[in-house]
Amino acid sequence: MRRSFSLLTDPLCAVFQIAPAAATLFALLAAPALGQEPAPTPAAAEAAPEPTTPPPGFPPGLDWKFNFDGSVGTFGFANSLYTNPKPGEPSGDLSDNWAEGAIKPALSAQYTTASSAHFYGKLSGVAERTYWASPSLVGGDASSFDVEDLYVGWKSGNSIGGGEDVLDVTLGRAPYQIGHGLLLMDGGSEGGSRGGYWTNARKAFKLAAIGRYKPGNNTFEAFYLEKNDLPEDATASKVWGFNYEYAIGEDTTLGATYMSWSANPGLAPERDGLDVYNLRAYTAPFSKLKALSFEAEYALEKNGTALDSTAWNFLAAYQLETKWKPKVSYRYAIFEGDNPATSKNEGFDSLLTGFYDWGSWWQGEIAGEYFVSNSNLISHQLRVHAKPSESIGTGLIFYDFRLDHPAAQGPQVTSDAVGKELDWYMDWGVNDNFTVSFVLAYANPGAAIAQSTGRTDNFVYGMVFLAYKY
Repeated sequence: MRRSFSLLTDPLCAVFQIAPAAATLFALLAAPALGQEPAPTPAAAEAAPEPTTPPPGFPPGLDWKFNFDGSVGTFGFANSLYTNPKPGEPSGDLSDNWAEGAIKPALSAQYTTASSAHFYGKLSGVAERTYWASPSLVGGDASSFDVEDLYVGWKSGNSIGGGEDVLDVTLGRAPYQIGHGLLLMDGGSEGGSRGGYWTNARKAFKLAAIGRYKPGNNTFEAFYLEKNDLPEDATASKVWGFNYEYAIGEDTTLGATYMSWSANPGLAPERDGLDVYNLRAYTAPFSKLKALSFEAEYALEKNGTALDSTAWNFLAAYQLETKWKPKVSYRYAIFEGDNPATSKNEGFDSLLTGFYDWGSWWQGEIAGEYFVSNSNLISHQLRVHAKPSESIGTGLIFYDFRLDHPAAQGPQVTSDAVGKELDWYMDWGVNDNFTVSFVLAYANPGAAIAQSTGRTDNFVYGMVFLAYKY
């Protein structure tokens, strides 16, 4: 789905051809921070920082900020997800290697009125590319540049009573998220003609109108969102809805959401006219045992015979206060699959899932990233996360993937065993600006994969990803 470009004919691609060199330059610029302590700052300067100067032509009292994000990553399969041997390559070479790069400059501003209300806005753009002969598995080589955030908003401050910023309204190209991103988070499609399949630098919706009212521990939200689709896969997904959350102290949040969807009926008939109901809870309910926490979420999708499906998950976690602070968790998740024996469609629509944390909600650095979705899927996840130091977080995640309805994958599929996967990840905060992430993953395909694709070889995957944030 992606194209190869020449630097002579596509100047934008030069940005991505030099992405590794740029990352090296950033590292050289940051080197003093690795080996030197910052000079001490006088207490008076800390207490009274110099006021920011607005850009020329802007009124006094305007607080503005420039940010720049950049990333470059390399990815590889020792055994790719093709059947073995790879089609068209009788040698049996099952390897795939590619790279991705992205940059995102952003300018945001906020103006405070005499009544303490705030007007705010943000403008950003994303340029990204997938290159080094990336496989069709991730869309092939491609690059793009486009506006990302472009929105304005108003917050009430203390101008109307009821608490600070009790009212907040946003309009434009903006991100929006419900809960931990199980159903609604990622507003921008990646891969294909845009490049950046894994990097996923785009999050904003093409159009977002969000109203938020927060009295006390309550949050009421009304929203309208339009997905920023790939040009070659324009589902025209749109959603409006209401979200409510109630916070009980610092350790418990309860939420409920209603969504009404529309879409291109030719590309997404199950989504056009879809109603979605969502309940969720994130809690550490025992005041004397805050190390024990739970998460639970339920979703119901209704659209007549076009779609009638459910999904739910439950997670229990325990945080040990020992060296490395290990946190152990287990999660069970089920996303209903279509039952071929019925006239209606029960295959859950995963909607606009987003990345909240390793393992949520792209399940598995091999399976969830590249060949399974949150539909017709049962997963058992066991995770151990640890912090060997303040700058390093690492962990292991084990998955057992199963099919809810094997026959939905074809009449030849009788087993529900999709496979087992083990992922190791590590995030290293080199300094305040640079983070390096490493991933090694191994997956053993189950009988269901062998029956549906003929694939029996194990999958092996690795990734190194460097991110810069200013």
